[in-house]
Amino acid sequence: MPAPAHKREVGRGERVLPGVWRLRLPLPWPGVPHCNAWAVAAGDGIVLFDTGMHEPGSLAHLERALAQVHLKLEHVRLLVCTHAHSDHYGQAATIVERSGCELWMHPAHQHQTQYGEDPEGGLERRLEIARQSGVPAAPLAAYQDAAKGRGSGVKGIVLPDRPLVDGVRIGTDLGDWEVVETPGHAPSHVCLHQPERRLLISGDHLLGRISLYYEHGWSPDPVGEFLASLDRVAALDVRLCLSGHGRTFTDVEAHIEANRKLVAEDLERHLHALEGGALTAFDVVPRVHDDAVTELNASWWLTETLCYLEHLEIAGRVRRVPAEDDGPERWAAT
Repeated sequence: MPAPAHKREVGRGERVLPGVWRLRLPLPWPGVPHCNAWAVAAGDGIVLFDTGMHEPGSLAHLERALAQVHLKLEHVRLLVCTHAHSDHYGQAATIVERSGCELWMHPAHQHQTQYGEDPEGGLERRLEIARQSGVPAAPLAAYQDAAKGRGSGVKGIVLPDRPLVDGVRIGTDLGDWEVVETPGHAPSHVCLHQPERRLLISGDHLLGRISLYYEHGWSPDPVGEFLASLDRVAALDVRLCLSGHGRTFTDVEAHIEANRKLVAEDLERHLHALEGGALTAFDVVPRVHDDAVTELNASWWLTETLCYLEHLEIAGRVRRVPAEDDGPERWAAT
């Protein structure tokens, strides 16, 4: 008897605190079934933090989640995006159009907006990085074909009306939320801290389940930036974390330490993989993961490996071996 098909989630809304609502929005990604947007009361409306991903039917899921907590898109007085990834920024254009609100986001959003304005150029850039990293021709061609038919998850490019940088405050009925720049996961990433109530809207910087991702190629050292961002958040007095995926959690210090530990372990695994000699980044990937490399995880893992190798290079622990005869770049321990 065949196993039942996985039931797709639908948008859901729930009150977490007086004046704070979690909007749980479905995602099409295996292992990542939903993301969270957060609505916070502000006068006669709300400030909406993050948007969910744009895909067929996604707006209906957002409206359904809002309706469950007696809200509408027209109640949005300000849209704040923790970062410019599609599941946090994807429906921004529609929300801004429908509500007439402003969008506030960090100015280092080009990793999404530049790709959206020139998707063919963005794809070619990713393919070239993969070629230089040693990805063979056959899987590279398969990735290229699949990417051409895949949507971006972003309804349209809308640029921020105000840059979210340190010192900016966002007024709500719960008090002001302070912007804390936390690059690493993405160069555009920020967290929002409400100090009197000890709340943190953490986006993807801190999640209930420890899971790492770095945006490669838009800053010199995403891993180093992420570790520094962990230090910034550790210095805050946070009681409750409202994250971009999963449930709220209170053990913030333990989550920060678990992230630090995982980064350290990942770096050591990458160093160990290079003990036998110089390898391409693509060859390193299966040596640092227990599970098989598949079409679903290959791009994610290669990006992660490149970020770790570049961090180790800055630390003087690995070096690049120049490509020969237009071949791929290799990496070796120092």
